[in-house]
Amino acid sequence: MAVQGALVSSPTRRRFVGTLAGITGACWLPAARARGAVHRASRVMLGTRVDLVVQGLSSPNAAHAHQAAFDRMAQLEAMMSRYRPDSVVSALNRATGRAAIVVPNELMTVLQAARRLAETSEGRFDVTVGSLQAWDFRPGARGVPDESVLRAQRGLVGIDALALDEDAGTAWLQRRGVQIDLGGVAKLPILQAGLQVLVQHGVEGALVNGGGDVLVHGLVDGRPWRVGLRDPRRPETLLGQVELSHRGVVAASGDYERFRWHQGQRLHHILDPRTGHPTRGLRGLALVSNRIDAVNGMGAAMMVGGADWSRAWLEQHPETQVVMVDAADGVWRSRALDLRLAVSVS
Repeated sequence: MAVQGALVSSPTRRRFVGTLAGITGACWLPAARARGAVHRASRVMLGTRVDLVVQGLSSPNAAHAHQAAFDRMAQLEAMMSRYRPDSVVSALNRATGRAAIVVPNELMTVLQAARRLAETSEGRFDVTVGSLQAWDFRPGARGVPDESVLRAQRGLVGIDALALDEDAGTAWLQRRGVQIDLGGVAKLPILQAGLQVLVQHGVEGALVNGGGDVLVHGLVDGRPWRVGLRDPRRPETLLGQVELSHRGVVAASGDYERFRWHQGQRLHHILDPRTGHPTRGLRGLALVSNRIDAVNGMGAAMMVGGADWSRAWLEQHPETQVVMVDAADGVWRSRALDLRLAVSVS
């Protein structure tokens, strides 16, 4: 589960991630020449660079659709970012241990998804990992937190502290000091909301890429979208390509986006809620599905769970396809993805 997660609004953080957005996760691979006009727009938000691609609209209408999609995503980011003092999540964190607060429907849906995932992953994913505030992965940060501080903060982690009353529309962090970070579970729904806005504007095809998480609608030039899967060992290269159409999604996680070295160890931003330390089981992975709810948050859970747990989970969810790179740089992919890849995994 990521701490210092995807929903970041710091100007320093935005400059930093802007240099990384093109080399992480997954990316659209455009054809040499499109048959119809393809319109693109980019903006730094959600702690990364978000790219929008549409086909089937005139240039003015495409610009209007892009702006409307960015506005919708910015609205949801402002609601769910723990780094904005005026967000609903910040209000929830400030009320920790004291009182329930009313939350919008969009946030309630994300909190419900977070609680379900914490339960199904047996704690490998847990949004209360935001309580581990001693870690700092911003540019220039050094060292590691004192173990006694981590031990105290680790005692706050646990999804049982999050109480939801769907009928009343309220959420409550019942233990004083507990904090939540929705970075691992809110980005895909926010990107999906942006995609839905594009669809409402009548596009023939649309793609949204948020720092390596890719969602598509329809087709481009009457063909599926081609999406490249980045290699976490060498993020400037590809493990392979997949074709997505209609409601396809690629969700990527890895230790290569935000990390630093300390005494010969790579310290990265995905923390194990059970230990309070960065995960060690996987270098990275990409999940491919036709359903966002099938993969949302699972990347972080699998980074925590490691290769063996992840393979066991996938046996129960054969509709989800995956390629994983383990701590020894070995590549493993599900058979369904192996058959789907347009370029062989190396």
